[in-house]
Amino acid sequence: MKVQNILATKGSKVHTIRPDQTIQAVTGLLVQHNIGALVVVNEAGEPIGIVSERDIVRAVARNENPQDAVGKIMTQHVIFGSLQDELSAVMRTMTEKRFRHLPVVENGQLMGLISIGDLVKAQLAQYQGEIETLLTQVTQGE
Repeated sequence: MKVQNILATKGSKVHTIRPDQTIQAVTGLLVQHNIGALVVVNEAGEPIGIVSERDIVRAVARNENPQDAVGKIMTQHVIFGSLQDELSAVMRTMTEKRFRHLPVVENGQLMGLISIGDLVKAQLAQYQGEIETLLTQVTQGE
């Protein structure tokens, strides 16, 4: 299964923020949309970073001013996924690198955002399908 399969089900809506907006604006958007991360985009809408709940916690621990710019606390070295990435490879990378949100980019354009939760959900659905297939085969063989 590929990343595009998850986005086909989940949708491609991604909540974004600009690097000059405030840390307080980030927290408001995270709460408003009940999400864990925002993709930081430049004026052209191109992804340049990501800001997550972890970044907020670290900022609070450093006594950052909530009126400071998001660009000050965002993660700049972001790993991006593509629509053709295999879910098993994405899950392995996210686990090894210890991040929970993967922006999906094609030709410089933001196509979606997947979370580790999306990957687990897709994996469970795949396992359920395999279980049902095996059960059908077993019961038809009786």
